[in-house]
Amino acid sequence: MTRTARVALAVTLGALPLHAQSGGAPPLTVKIAAPADDSYITGPTVIRAQIEPANAEANLAFYIDGRLICRANKPPYECKWDAGPAIAQHQIRVVATDNGKPPQRSVHTIATRGAGVAEVVDVDMVEVTATVLDAKGKFVNGLPQSAFRVFEDGQPQKIKQFTSENVPLDLVVAVDVSGSMKPSMTTMKAAVKEFVAAISPRDPLTLLGFNDSIFPLAKKSTDPAERMRAVDRLSPWGGTALYDVIISGVELLSRSSGRKAILVFTDGEDEGSHASIADVEKRLLASDVTLYMIGQGRGVTMDNLKKLMERLAASTGGRAFETERIAELRVAFEAMLDELSHQYLIGYAPTNGKHDGTLRKLKVEVDGKYAVRAREAYRAPAPK
Repeated sequence: MTRTARVALAVTLGALPLHAQSGGAPPLTVKIAAPADDSYITGPTVIRAQIEPANAEANLAFYIDGRLICRANKPPYECKWDAGPAIAQHQIRVVATDNGKPPQRSVHTIATRGAGVAEVVDVDMVEVTATVLDAKGKFVNGLPQSAFRVFEDGQPQKIKQFTSENVPLDLVVAVDVSGSMKPSMTTMKAAVKEFVAAISPRDPLTLLGFNDSIFPLAKKSTDPAERMRAVDRLSPWGGTALYDVIISGVELLSRSSGRKAILVFTDGEDEGSHASIADVEKRLLASDVTLYMIGQGRGVTMDNLKKLMERLAASTGGRAFETERIAELRVAFEAMLDELSHQYLIGYAPTNGKHDGTLRKLKVEVDGKYAVRAREAYRAPAPK
């Protein structure tokens, strides 16, 4: 063998992984497949892990916040755990060991997100988003502050803040990616991309996917390219935690001021939320978020779901849409974009400044033969 050939052989061998040079087993790696890193979890949760190579004889240990929860020594590598009713931050760590020769060990760690909970509206300033329509159902722009009147429990309130144009919007879009969405996923992704692309870059947008769990795909990103990549990451599996995702959206927006809205798209009834419908209604009343819902496919045929969506959305001043086919989703998104761009933001300091935990009815009126859509009530802070 020539010297040149020996050098080439040495370089080639040096590029190989150590296990290939020595003839040993490939390295063991473990990855947490669910829940996703930086996701929101509540209630009963299934932690799923995957190993490479898939045929390795590995033992997996699942740790939550440093505490061993369970073990698994054969696929599917799963651990069932109750995360509790609150959306809190947790560290999830999975350790895989293989006692072969040589023994191997691999670790993967993720962290779930916590969220502050806005139990009540700040009684010092109440913000109301209002949509005004004429007799033909068309949106009305350009009305002055003097045209509006606000009543709380029948008592007139003095408007202190008023914005009618270019009102900033903090938006949460929650997309159902449960297993039932698999046949429609490609078309749905295209429609969601069009909607997300049409949101002004100045308006922060949080994109959530939800099934059994809730996971953020884009966190208040204003980068259009990142928004598109986030939609591409959607994949269908699991059930439908509809109630949980509405509450999570409210919590995400709880620390924001100004115009706030949640858009929830689903094709079915709730199938596994930790929260109840009563929890959802309580949380919506304790916020100043406007809720919009789109029911699609099989969801449209469920009278209970249709009535639920309409009730929840109407209580916040929002709307519920229904689409028979996934192709009609674009029409619903366009209608929603049109409404979001024709809204007024009104703020007032209530004459009743008591922290008494009472539910207070709201009504917004406007001069002329117009219809007004706005939230119906809010809950004041509880006594300290």
